[in-house]
Formats: sequence, C-alpha cells, structure tokens
Amino acid sequence: MRYLASLTLVTLLAACTSVRADDNQKITLTYKLKAGETLRYTIDHRASVRSTIEGTTQKAITRSESVKAWKVQDVMPDGEMEFTHIVEQVRMVNRLPDRAEMVYDSEEDKTPPPGFEDAAAAVGTVLSVIRMSPRGEVIERDVKHHQPAADTEAPVTLLLPEKPVAVGDTWNEPRSVPVQTADGAKREIQTRRHYELIKVSAGVATIEVSYQVLSPIDPAIEAQLVQRLMKGTVKFDIAAGRVLSQEMEVDQRVLGFAGPTSSMHYLMQMDERLLDGEKKEIASKP
Repeated sequence: MRYLASLTLVTLLAACTSVRADDNQKITLTYKLKAGETLRYTIDHRASVRSTIEGTTQKAITRSESVKAWKVQDVMPDGEMEFTHIVEQVRMVNRLPDRAEMVYDSEEDKTPPPGFEDAAAAVGTVLSVIRMSPRGEVIERDVKHHQPAADTEAPVTLLLPEKPVAVGDTWNEPRSVPVQTADGAKREIQTRRHYELIKVSAGVATIEVSYQVLSPIDPAIEAQLVQRLMKGTVKFDIAAGRVLSQEMEVDQRVLGFAGPTSSMHYLMQMDERLLDGEKKEIASKP
C-alpha cells in the first residue's frame, strides 16, 4: 500500500511538472489548411436587445443556427491559403416588438417569409473568396454575393501571433471602425481585438479574446459598437492548424444613447464548433 501511495504521488508530481513545462513552452500558431479540403462549422447565435426611449420599452430577440463552410481552393508556395466562404444551411427565428414570431428554415422553406429574402438568397451561394496568410491575416477578400445586412467589419479569421508564444503572452489586432456622430458627421473610432494565450493542453491552445475601444466615445457611438464588444475563448488545434471552437458573448448596457432617459441592454451568445468529417446538420432547433 505504501508503495502504491508513493507511486501515485510520483505520478501526480510528474503530471504537475508536465503541465508547468507545457505552459512555459513557446508554441507556433499557424493555419495549416490543405487544398481540396472543406471545413464546416455549426454556428449558434442568440441575441436580445431591450431598449427604452422616451418612456417606451421594446425588446427584440433573434436566434440563428447555421452551417458555414470553408472550401480550400489553393495553398500557395509562400503558405497563403485561398478558400471560398459559403453558408450551406440556416434556421432563423425573429421575435420583434408588436409582431408575430417569424421563422425561416432553409431546409424546409422553399419560399422565405417576408423579411428573410436576403438570408435565403445567401444560402448555398459563394459569399466571398478569401486569401489569408498562415497567421490569419486577410490578404484579399473578393465579395461575390453582397448581403445588405452583413457587418463588413466582422472578423472572418482568427488573427494569430507573429512569433511563438507561451501561456500569458498577448497580441493585438488594431481596427478602425467608421461611425456616425449625433450631428450626422462620420468619424473613425480606433479599436482592437486583444488576444491572450491562457492555456495549452493536449495539443489545443485556448485563446482569450476581447474587443477594446481605444478612442473616447459617447453613448450614441457606443450603441453603434455594442454588437462588436465581444469577449470569450477560442480553441485552436495546434497540429492541424485550425479553429476547433469559439464561444463569445456580450452583456452591455448603454445609458443615454438617444436622449438623457434612454437605455439599451444588449445580450449576445455565439457558439461555433468544427464539424467532424463531411456531416452537415444543425444540432438543435429552438
């Protein structure tokens, strides 16, 4: 028994030492896509916004479940990768003030309900052709299908660090975002996505992501940026060179965005996961 106890203690100490060594070891994070392969991800996005303006409160709730695909067309000698971005399937639910719940399912609805025409037109169509560097920098983005409601500033890829990193290391992705001031003028706001490597385990790097606003802003501008203020974690397969999952959220209150008594509370959750093999499905329906 004493021998077994000693052996267990040695095993535990070895495991702890291994974890510490893994944490201190610098790793190189790069995309390693292969020509001809397809990466498919399920995306579950839920959002609600509760706003009060001049004493009137309204709440809107939306949910979308989709399957997106990256179809890798080519890998260049310098490591740059080119792929097409396609949404293969989507199911959307909108609950808007003073309206009945609206649902669109691309697998079941041959004709989309009013208000979902743009979403339906985008399903199964090449949305863009993207060329990116091994660290996820978008070198070129050729938009093939314009989506009126799409956020052109939304990230397509995860930016990886230029150099090898250890747990605790950070890097940034500066972004300049156009907004409109209360008097109608246009202004550029300086922001960034801030990344930190927080864990390395079993060949998977866990990266913490937060969106930070660097320029001074007022509530009217904050309301325009609120959907971008995401924070969460990304899991990246080091050997395979691809994102395994992303979990992001926003829980933001904005006061005085449309008058001194106005308020907004925006909640969002997004869960994205790599599908195994070529299987296409939406995991659950709301």
